Amino acid sequence: MTLLEERPEVRPVDVPALAAHDIVKRFDGVHALERAQFSVLPGEIHALLGENGAGKSTLIKILTGVYAPDGGTIYRNGEKVDFANVRVANAAGVVALYQELSIIPTISVAENILLGEQTPSRGGIVQWGQMRKRAKAQLESINQRKIPLNALAGDLSPVQQTMVAFARALATDAKVLILDEPTASLTDTEIVELFSVLRALRDRGVAIVYVSHRLEEVFQLCDRLTIMRNGTHIVTKDVADSHIDEVISLMVGRNANELFPERGTATDEVAIEVRHLDGRRVKDVSFVARKGEVLGIGGLAGSGRSELLRILSGAQKHVGGEIVVGDTVLPSSPGVGKALEAGIALVPEERRSQGVILAASIQDNIAVANIPTVSTAGIVSGAKISTITKRGIADLKIKARSPRQHVGELSGGNQQKVVLAKMLARKPKVLLMDEPTRGIDVGTKAEIYRLIRQLAAEGTAIIAVSSELPELIGMSDRIIILHEGEISGTVPAEGADDELLLSYCYGKHQS
Repeated sequence: MTLLEERPEVRPVDVPALAAHDIVKRFDGVHALERAQFSVLPGEIHALLGENGAGKSTLIKILTGVYAPDGGTIYRNGEKVDFANVRVANAAGVVALYQELSIIPTISVAENILLGEQTPSRGGIVQWGQMRKRAKAQLESINQRKIPLNALAGDLSPVQQTMVAFARALATDAKVLILDEPTASLTDTEIVELFSVLRALRDRGVAIVYVSHRLEEVFQLCDRLTIMRNGTHIVTKDVADSHIDEVISLMVGRNANELFPERGTATDEVAIEVRHLDGRRVKDVSFVARKGEVLGIGGLAGSGRSELLRILSGAQKHVGGEIVVGDTVLPSSPGVGKALEAGIALVPEERRSQGVILAASIQDNIAVANIPTVSTAGIVSGAKISTITKRGIADLKIKARSPRQHVGELSGGNQQKVVLAKMLARKPKVLLMDEPTRGIDVGTKAEIYRLIRQLAAEGTAIIAVSSELPELIGMSDRIIILHEGEISGTVPAEGADDELLLSYCYGKHQS
């Protein structure tokens, strides 16, 4: 499947729909933005790129009235504006849709589209007929006629929820849409549908700012791109005049081929052996992972990749086969606690909902996963918590104001590092990682790859699931591909290519 289509030329427009000139923003005396520049034209999709911490999120929040700049000027259609808050920005037609959509799951689609001031009412009484009529018109304007108006928004698919959020933004007459990682939870088919809607909005003259760590999407969809680094503007250019390797180099300040460390840490000693494992989807799966080895697991969505990791971590029961770690044979339903005691730790795919407590501090997140380490005779030691937290922050280079900062305030990459820190404090024999770099920038990906290889060099066996084939090849020593729950191929990572792995993903080869 390809998302590629011929990209039309950017329309010649005299005045940007939204522009930021020389924006300055400081937090606790530290520059988050230093004379940052950005502009988006009516009728274009403009990618805003950079590592976590490059200043993208801060700039977006200034453009939408969440933060006030310490310096610089914002222009809307060539006129200087002061967005005192989000409501003022929305009234000016500037709307941001974030990765965690602000959909209210317990009310209907129609109510979500026409929330607040958009709700048609007379004398304080909601005009339900008018509401459904207007909501239907908004959905039809983006070719979403099949979404049921009376359905609860929480019952919709991720892409349908995204479309409802678009319809709500357009109901406020949005002319500038800022999208933050809009495809993070979508399938390939849903991404095709989303891109079709975005192109239609572009053709209607809507200015779209597209923030994504998936560079392939940028080159499939966007007209121009702007790269930020360390809070400053690096370059703005037409997508057609660039390529992925150049973008990576400009984002991180080094060549793309330096992302993956060298291999060669695997030993002959078996860390974990899986014998004829059966689950709800996985069938008769057998393999070994050795100390110091990075074993990649690939396959299409629904192939059983994530289920395999859940079973190994004790989070899901297996109905047949054995899992052996050292001299320990895990029971069919060990539970996460028993698996952790045996030396198996999992870094889950959904870090925000499964890996961390967003409302808790970094040190509390690390401590709660390491109670035996930080307590004696049932009494928790603050000094011990401080020690393992400081070690985790230093070893993983977590960017935070202090160990007491709430995890929800960190970037996606740093949240992932907190998950890693709390698992690594347990010194696992086997570390399971499900999509270890999902939703994080290229520079932080390189740090995660370095950490993976460093752990392997220390004797940990790493088993990592990834849906990105170049990542599987680059970070692994050996790769297992699952097809419909079974192993369809096992290959050395060195010398493997996307075509070979895809053939196994579709079950065209059997090993």
